[in-house]
Amino acid sequence: MLHPLFKTGFYGRLRQQAGTQWHDYVRHNFVQQLGQGTLPPAAFRHYLTQDYLFLLHFARAWGLLISKLSEPAALRSATASLNAIVSELPLHLAYCQQWGISEEAVAGEPEATETINYTRYVLDVGHTGDVLELMTALMPCVAGYAEIGLRLLDDPATRLEGNPYAAWIENYGDESYLAGVGSSLLLFETLAQQRAGEQRINSLSEIFTTATRLEAAFWQMGLNHADCLRVSS
Repeated sequence: MLHPLFKTGFYGRLRQQAGTQWHDYVRHNFVQQLGQGTLPPAAFRHYLTQDYLFLLHFARAWGLLISKLSEPAALRSATASLNAIVSELPLHLAYCQQWGISEEAVAGEPEATETINYTRYVLDVGHTGDVLELMTALMPCVAGYAEIGLRLLDDPATRLEGNPYAAWIENYGDESYLAGVGSSLLLFETLAQQRAGEQRINSLSEIFTTATRLEAAFWQMGLNHADCLRVSS
């Protein structure tokens, strides 16, 4: 089941224009292996540590977004998203510990090139562009993970029983998580209606597609790490 908000409005238009890049992101081999429970644990552990480092910068980007807003409803919505990310940080660390990764290990992990490329791109868009450009760079992550979670939960090929990644999959199909995504999508649509004239479509589409491509590279990072470990062992 694909949430109807994913296909409609300005977000749906950018998602469609991303074309094969979007498909490569939401149906990446890393994602498919998560659903089947066949992903190498080393790939997932590397992803988990880098995802925590990513979330730190993602929170900074939402803080920057808030600084560019002035309308009370928009401020409330963006602040709720930032609070959700900050609240997720200790939960993410606890989840890492379940996979044998200590908080010290996570804190001491150097940022992968893919993490640097993605997070600094989003922050650069935020510092050089307006509020709509920044939110355009954020949305592939915000709504893309929800789409991935729902797609996996609806896919007959997904195995939840005995799947070590079942909790991760179910988290991104959780109703409370989806409610937060829906709120972000509504804020994005409001900003688009206010600021996205036809003359901006190409530049905004480029930002969205670039962020999508960097998301796919983030998945690939995990697989590449596992491959390197296998070759060196």
